[in-house]
Amino acid sequence: MYLLLVFLPLLGSCAAGLFGFLIGSRGAVLVTTGSVLGSAILSGIVFYEVALCGSPCTVSPSSWFTSEFFDASWGFYFDTLTSVMIVVITWVSTLVHLYSISYMEHDPHLPRFMSYLSLFTFCMLMLVTADNFIQLFFGWEGVGLASYLLINFWFTRLQASKASIKAMLMNRVGDIGLALGIMGIYSQCQTVNFACAFACAPKLAETTFTFCTIEVDVLTTICILLFIGSIGKSAQLGLHTWLPDAMEGPTPVSALIHAATMVTAGVFLVARCSPLFEYAPNALIVVTVIGAMTCFFAATTGLVQNDLKRVIAYSTCSQLGYMIFACGLSQYSVGVFHLMNHAFFKALLFLSAGSIIHGLSDEQDMRKMGGVVRLFPLTYSMMVIGSLALVGFPYLTGFYSKDRILELAYATYTISGNFAYWFGTICVFLTSLYSFRLLFMTFLRPTSASPHVLEHAHDAPPIMAIPLILLAFGSIFVGYTFHDMFIGIGTNFWGNAVFVLPKNALLVESEYIPQTQKLLPLFFTLAGAVVAYAMSFQWTKLIYKLKLTSLGRGFYTMSSRRWFVDQVYNQFFAQKALDFGYTISWKSLDKGWFEILGPYGIIETFPKWSRRLGTLQSGLIPHYAVFMVLGVTLAISFVALWDILEGFVDPRLYFLFFLAFL
Repeated sequence: MYLLLVFLPLLGSCAAGLFGFLIGSRGAVLVTTGSVLGSAILSGIVFYEVALCGSPCTVSPSSWFTSEFFDASWGFYFDTLTSVMIVVITWVSTLVHLYSISYMEHDPHLPRFMSYLSLFTFCMLMLVTADNFIQLFFGWEGVGLASYLLINFWFTRLQASKASIKAMLMNRVGDIGLALGIMGIYSQCQTVNFACAFACAPKLAETTFTFCTIEVDVLTTICILLFIGSIGKSAQLGLHTWLPDAMEGPTPVSALIHAATMVTAGVFLVARCSPLFEYAPNALIVVTVIGAMTCFFAATTGLVQNDLKRVIAYSTCSQLGYMIFACGLSQYSVGVFHLMNHAFFKALLFLSAGSIIHGLSDEQDMRKMGGVVRLFPLTYSMMVIGSLALVGFPYLTGFYSKDRILELAYATYTISGNFAYWFGTICVFLTSLYSFRLLFMTFLRPTSASPHVLEHAHDAPPIMAIPLILLAFGSIFVGYTFHDMFIGIGTNFWGNAVFVLPKNALLVESEYIPQTQKLLPLFFTLAGAVVAYAMSFQWTKLIYKLKLTSLGRGFYTMSSRRWFVDQVYNQFFAQKALDFGYTISWKSLDKGWFEILGPYGIIETFPKWSRRLGTLQSGLIPHYAVFMVLGVTLAISFVALWDILEGFVDPRLYFLFFLAFL
């Protein structure tokens, strides 16, 4: 059952991808959706057995590769953390598959699209069920490949191709950090198995190495390298630039990749490696600061976006910041709980956005919408539910995890904790502001859409409406249902899935913070809604005048240009690489030394050598005798020298040296 859960999506992907021309679009849809639904049902059984009954298990079907110094096996580990992740992945993926049936029904390449979706689901399941770092890295790279294929599904569009390449390159930077971290673990522990590596954590915390006369902690370095991988996959500040551009893919791709699966892989990695991070407090500080800064950056950037999907994309980036800094505060259970809650309401928001785009003839600019609430009553209701859950409105799903993260940050009583608390609290206001701005601009403001578009506008058809309604139920009830089980005081739900040092356990302390700090996020949420209403209906002229001031123009320019991160990368990395490629690689090497030593060199050299050798043919016997004596002397000298060196050096090294230069 456990292996079938993981490999069913792969079977569906292969059937739709390889035999789509035989079974057609309808057959591909049935096979892929049925296989993912089967995995979702099995994930519910696994959740009951592993999480609720407390029976983690490991399945090792076969050995992967074995060498003299290294051994790796296929191993699938199912504990509470894994069971929660597979439930989220499979059920959201099932709803996205169902939604795609109607959304992509007119696309001639529907079998290929469904095949890519199922392949992505399989790679994500492989990632979260791995029991060693090598298999995790295999799933990690598979997720990156599948995301490239999905973002670039409409490959005839230039922007889609550019976005997919950008996503691949930015993730490769993070993957290098992850690979180096895995190498560091193997070099110190002589294993890549999770259990063995985590058991070495206390010893690694006492190990240092010298770098430029500076003593550096080995475990801190390893954890930061692993976190670099998380930065790339979870779109944290520095490697985040691929996430907004990935909106060029079909909307179901955005819901699957950027809501519940790929972007949460980085959070999962930090939670899985909690035994390592707990013994590296400096690494936890880095995680906290990066998460809090990402949260603030994405919120300020999403505030000025006009593309419907980009607003939700930056919202995803901001919420990932909450999850990351929760893990940095050693509250891994709360971070994963917010991950699960976020999957439901963010998938709901993306799919609702897809319904609007689908009904308005593929229009995504909110400035060209407005006044469509009567045309999209179901979608409007779903969007309101998703937005309220996102801003942490009381008793909806987001409220139970988002507010708890802020309470825990305040209860940490450290500089990094206070930093995260105030940044996160400010982001509550910003999140409410751009969420209600999206609702007002899209549905309630006077319409700016063309009459032709409004004439053909329509709400979500039944097949698209079913996933929306199911996700809406999740956005309302999941947080309340699982709150006490996941993060209640005294709960032992997580067991050994995550490890927290006793000094970092703060769930009890968070209950006793001042009431003002508990109510502050709610006040900021309401304030953001009021300000968004005023900006949309009352203060339009005032906002325009503020843009003309130096401060307003600076803030707007900074936010709309995404803090100039893309410009910095283009000017100092991409352009420098192109200059290096032209001046050094192409001009100096390809058209320089290689030409001199290659074609032109051969043409010029061999005639000169032949003429010089021709001058040696003098026809005089004494000259030939001298050459013969020199040749015999050199040969005897070489043999004698070889006999001397053979006593000191292994002759096989010369053979290897020779092969290296072939």
